[in-house]
Amino acid sequence: MPRNARRSVERVLKIPSRSGVSYRDAGVDIDAKMSAISRFSSLARETFSRAVLTEIGSFGGLYDLSGLRMKRPVLVSSIDGVGTKLKIAFQTGRHDTVGEDLVNHCVNDILVQGALPLFFLDYLATGKVQRETLEALVAGIARGCKANGCALIGGETAEMPGFYADGEYDVAGCIVGAVDRTAILNGARIRPGDRILGLASSGLHTNGYSLARKVLLEILRLKPTSHVDALGRTVGDELLAPHRSYLKALKPLLGKPALKGMAHITGGGIPDNLPRILPEGCAAEIDPGTWAMPAVFSLIQEGGHVSDTEMRRTFNLGIGMALVVAEDSVEAVRKALERRGEKAPIIGSVVPGDRRVIFSRSMH
Repeated sequence: MPRNARRSVERVLKIPSRSGVSYRDAGVDIDAKMSAISRFSSLARETFSRAVLTEIGSFGGLYDLSGLRMKRPVLVSSIDGVGTKLKIAFQTGRHDTVGEDLVNHCVNDILVQGALPLFFLDYLATGKVQRETLEALVAGIARGCKANGCALIGGETAEMPGFYADGEYDVAGCIVGAVDRTAILNGARIRPGDRILGLASSGLHTNGYSLARKVLLEILRLKPTSHVDALGRTVGDELLAPHRSYLKALKPLLGKPALKGMAHITGGGIPDNLPRILPEGCAAEIDPGTWAMPAVFSLIQEGGHVSDTEMRRTFNLGIGMALVVAEDSVEAVRKALERRGEKAPIIGSVVPGDRRVIFSRSMH
């Protein structure tokens, strides 16, 4: 700016005389951010396969699809976050599990359409980069990607001072997978008479935390460090239990005619998620007495006097994945799952109806 113009601005705005302001003065430390990203790069590199053609830090991540053994590959994508489960991480100072939550949730979302994960990208936003916190978070993301055979090929770390409370952050993830077009699962083959199998959840997964925190921490006045005998562990340990990935258990069933559809039981519970795969003319009848509901859900329901309807539409209640299987194949599928250490009770059946879920009894 010309000297005369600068003086004019200073005179009009009455700007006090002082040294120049830096981005760091405004709350953004680029050096700290780049140092953290350097560490992230080594974690991400451990998830790479030969298909990854770029390093972390490129403007875009490149992934070579030529190695896919599919006649007509179809890309399947999904994006999600962890929700208010992050509040428990903030309270406990434990950030090593929510990254796995993020990856596993996304893996399950594309798995239900028959897709295997290819690569993953994350978005991290915080008020001020806290290296140890973000390293724990990204380490969890990398660990989840590695366990699911998914490459962490890029992401964004946004430092936004004044936007987030001290020590808080948000995280989201985008996954891309692939399925052969002939093997896409969309529920179109589901018919009345098919049976519904349920695979156990590991707890709340990543849904219902606002209600859970309201009841457990406010109404019951428990703390994350409180040990609850019914849970067999502390409240914090229970609420931070990682969201399960069902990929290893279900991968051998993909592409098999016996498997007609899958529903990831997330926000909305069984009532809102199972109808998403039901064709016209089909409903689902579910018997909640066919599986043992984990103690944390009973604690929430009793502690908050929460109705059955509210519980069912908020939580997974112990079933994280529902499979629709042809009736004449159900025992063979169950045995195949049991060989992989997976209990798979028959929790219901497909019946004639209007794409809704009918519960055959109360939860008590």
